[in-house]
Amino acid sequence: MCGTHYPTMLLKLKPLLSLKNQNQQTWMVNVVFLHPDLGIGGAERLVVDAALALRSRGCGVQLWTAHYDPQHCFSETRDLPVVCVGDWLPTSICGYFHALCAYIRMIYVALYLVFLSGVEFDVVFCDQVSACIPVLRLARRRKKVLFYCHFPDQLLTQRRSALKRLYRAPIDRLEEVTTGMADCVLVNSRFTAGVFRRTFRSLSEVHPDILYPSLNSVLFDAEPEELGHLIPDSKTWVFLSINRYERKKNLPLALEALKELQGRLTSEQGRRVHLVMAGGYDERVQENVEHYEELKTLSSRLELSGCVTFLRSFSDQQKISLLHHSTCVLYTPSNEHFGIVPVEAMYMRCPVIAVNSGGPLESIAHGETGFLCEPQAQSFADAMEKFVRDPRLRQELGEAGRQRVLKQFSLEAFADQLHTYILRLVV
Repeated sequence: MCGTHYPTMLLKLKPLLSLKNQNQQTWMVNVVFLHPDLGIGGAERLVVDAALALRSRGCGVQLWTAHYDPQHCFSETRDLPVVCVGDWLPTSICGYFHALCAYIRMIYVALYLVFLSGVEFDVVFCDQVSACIPVLRLARRRKKVLFYCHFPDQLLTQRRSALKRLYRAPIDRLEEVTTGMADCVLVNSRFTAGVFRRTFRSLSEVHPDILYPSLNSVLFDAEPEELGHLIPDSKTWVFLSINRYERKKNLPLALEALKELQGRLTSEQGRRVHLVMAGGYDERVQENVEHYEELKTLSSRLELSGCVTFLRSFSDQQKISLLHHSTCVLYTPSNEHFGIVPVEAMYMRCPVIAVNSGGPLESIAHGETGFLCEPQAQSFADAMEKFVRDPRLRQELGEAGRQRVLKQFSLEAFADQLHTYILRLVV
């Protein structure tokens, strides 16, 4: 399937940005995005928004990836030039070596771009996997590389065994060295900038700039639809969790908090409370499959089966409608790098209850647009109970959240800042 995108998409790569230098001469700039998998996660959301932002400023953009499924992606990618190569390479070996395979796949994509495609480009925006940067430097008339660090990859995996530490050691070192080879490094929050400095100690001379993820508000201005097929009409308070079905997202916290809340309410109120667990889900990812079943089992054990709806790989329209109809969002990950979901929720005037660490400390104003809590069921239930007891709270915090997003996380501000970084690299 992926192979069909390449020849067709190359025909779309002609529109480029004209720039003027001090002598009023013009030249053309083309920006290539390299991303491992154009799925529906937060990293993919940022890459798509970045491509749209630069295109809105007149740049020619093209997305290169090792996997692209038009049925499992953000809808905007269908209107962008996507080139998919290397999907025949394995994503794991017998269920292991995921990082090594990801590195090999991205190096292959970079090799194809530089030596086989014939595509002219001036700047490469890459993220997640920095191992492809040395290949990009081999291009004729060396190109500029902007690396966006969502979070150091080496901190995203457990190292419980000596064998795992031995396997990861050269990969971690490669990540650090190749990250330092980028011409410009951006991070998604002050929190990530601090982690970057503590993790990559040999890169003390690299000072990453902060580029907050943005919100493409056009998508969220669509008319919401009714959700009677997902949420029974008898429900008054609907809490929403949006996250991939991954264990590090601490999704059991949402279920446990709901159970704690029900214990504080009358039986009638308890029946009118509902939780929607909407998560990114990919059948190719074993953890997604396993954790989805784990959460359903936990829901049954907590006797919440009639109060929880599980939704996998939901559409953009469903997300908009869920945010519109929900009382508030429960955002359960700890030390999240940034987290675009709280920003999306606040734009939709839906308050957020999140863990008081990581990116939400910068996106959420405690007590004004939502609540920042300890990652404990009792703490989350305390905040959830406020919305049950005070019907006005959702509207008050929701409106404040909308204004905060418009002021700090708009696509316009994001586009201007990113475009400035691109111009600095080519001028």
